[in-house]
Amino acid sequence: MNDYLPITDPVLVFALVALLILLAPIVMGRWRLPGTIGLLLAGAILGPNALGVLARDQSFVLFGTVGLLYIMFSAALEIDLVVLKRYRMHSLVFGLLTFAIPQGVGTLVGYYVLGFSLPAAILLASLFASHTLLAYPVTRQLGIAHNQAVTTAIGGTIITDTLALLVLAVIAASTRGDTGDYFWHTLVGSLVLYGVIVLFGLPKLARWFFRNVGRNGVSEFVFVLSTVFGCAGMAHLAGSEPIVGAFLAGLALNRLIPHNSALMNRIQFTGEAIFIPFFLLSVGMLLDVSVLVADVRSLSIMLAMLTSVLVTKWLAAAATRVLLGYSREQAGLVFGLSVAQAAATLAATIVGYDLGLFDDAVVNGAIMMMLVTCIVAPLQVDHHGRKIARQSASNDNAVIGSKQRILVSLSSRAPHKALLDLAMMLREPDQQQPIFPLTVIEDREDANEKVVAAERVLSRATSYLSAADVGSQPTTRIDLNLASGILKARRELSGTDVIVGWSERTTAPELFFGSLVENMLTEREYNLIVSRPRTPLNTCSRLLFAIPPDARHEPGFPLAVRLVKRLARQLDGTLVILTETKQETEVSKRVKGIAPQCEVRTLGLAKWSNLIRVISDKKGPGDALVLYGARVGGLAWRPAMRLLPGRLAGIFPETNILLVYPAIPRDERGDDLALGAGAQTVIDVSDSNRRVSI
Repeated sequence: MNDYLPITDPVLVFALVALLILLAPIVMGRWRLPGTIGLLLAGAILGPNALGVLARDQSFVLFGTVGLLYIMFSAALEIDLVVLKRYRMHSLVFGLLTFAIPQGVGTLVGYYVLGFSLPAAILLASLFASHTLLAYPVTRQLGIAHNQAVTTAIGGTIITDTLALLVLAVIAASTRGDTGDYFWHTLVGSLVLYGVIVLFGLPKLARWFFRNVGRNGVSEFVFVLSTVFGCAGMAHLAGSEPIVGAFLAGLALNRLIPHNSALMNRIQFTGEAIFIPFFLLSVGMLLDVSVLVADVRSLSIMLAMLTSVLVTKWLAAAATRVLLGYSREQAGLVFGLSVAQAAATLAATIVGYDLGLFDDAVVNGAIMMMLVTCIVAPLQVDHHGRKIARQSASNDNAVIGSKQRILVSLSSRAPHKALLDLAMMLREPDQQQPIFPLTVIEDREDANEKVVAAERVLSRATSYLSAADVGSQPTTRIDLNLASGILKARRELSGTDVIVGWSERTTAPELFFGSLVENMLTEREYNLIVSRPRTPLNTCSRLLFAIPPDARHEPGFPLAVRLVKRLARQLDGTLVILTETKQETEVSKRVKGIAPQCEVRTLGLAKWSNLIRVISDKKGPGDALVLYGARVGGLAWRPAMRLLPGRLAGIFPETNILLVYPAIPRDERGDDLALGAGAQTVIDVSDSNRRVSI
């Protein structure tokens, strides 16, 4: 039987691994355990130190390394930069605590309890100080990845891992006798230069690529992979480890990859389906229980290491709770995210072994410590994360009103990708509502031919949304005109938001507000978003939101602000409010008080008529313009608003422009609160006031 083991046929090996990836979460789910534990145990049982069914060859080492880097990259990519910036001191405090406490206690344990030399004890303690975000995928599954405690743990990870790796570099250099001034200057200088290149150079490169080269999902995904692993590989040149490079690459690309996008879904799917499971299996294969059982010294070292890392990481989480005012569940979540040992631990162990500071007992103790902590971590995150998720769900249910339903009007002339990207960014994923791609065919003799073309447009839209794991319900209507078809579909589908665009071939006077938008504004029970896309939205770093005088008093003002802030949050960009100076303070206060939270700045205008001049002076290449849509008869309406959209479109021909018309709530009698029943909206963008249908 042993002649056939381990399995060497690559097809059978991959088939077995795929089966394990499939069954692990199913089997573990019966005991309410995370699937990651099943993969770790499967690697230990089927690995070379147990049944020997699978060998830990170069393929497992390669994919396991990629999986670890993928975890670090994904964690940085999905981190909420708004929360991180607001609570950056939380990450700093936790990062220092989760490094200092294990490093200090571990050094004492290694030197006085285990009898190691001082350099060996310091290096042993660095094993306890570092950690890996192995349990982070569990937070994503529970829907709490953006929780403040998770963000704090992720931010603290890069601090403690960097410090632990610096300890490793210093101990290795001191053992070799290379700790002169040149060493310190080279180490600090290379790390600073590397960080500047990744954090400032990579975003510029990525923004250029997405704007000029990346026109399909495959090229964008391959670009992200190549840059991430390129940055990880260059980390060695800077005296650091690839996990730090992968994390920094994720931070650099965070603003350019929206959370609700097809590209983000591809990144998550590839990691969760292939790379991360391979990493978990490879870690499980490292365990050799026979060595620990046969040697009392190895067993005592393993117990000392395991006790030290569990106690010190718990103390760091408990101290974080006291200092930062976290709840018991949040402290448990932080502990679970920071207790797992993997990459940095393994790297330091191997270096210490090569330098003669560690023996086989320490190596096996480190491997056992890795396995146990990798089992404890997801259990802790799952246990405390479920309580936090239930609490968040109860809070959300208290504020959620009607279900959001977004209709996107598409045609063969308009770029559907840009409109669908906008819809996904404005969508509230927690409500799990599909997006409704809509095509309207005018009832003419050639209607049947146009229906065929419309079905092709909807098919492409459905495929694009499916790639982002977003449900869709495509609809085609035949009606007398486009506006009537959209409005009837909205009423039938109870749409809350309608997104419309226009063909790139449309002339300047037709860009905005011919009969289509004019007729659509006759109904006021929904939010209307008109989009002129020029560059991919994910390359925009700021939203310049022009709010006319008295708009803050309109009942639909919070709806418009919520939509725009949701877009800014998805882009991790800055929302710049352009409004008159005399109402700047009040508008800023109201905007900041409306969820979701994002970075908000204000830019005062001496008077509203100065808007275009101020935009010309302040607008940068990565800015998009957003205009609050004022209806005739509303408090924000001014005669100059009739020509403003067209003037903006003509002056800034290569800039993304959005116009947001918020829904107008109704009082108990069903009358509009802000507009008279007979008010009509007439908006034109041409100087001659001519009407042109889109």
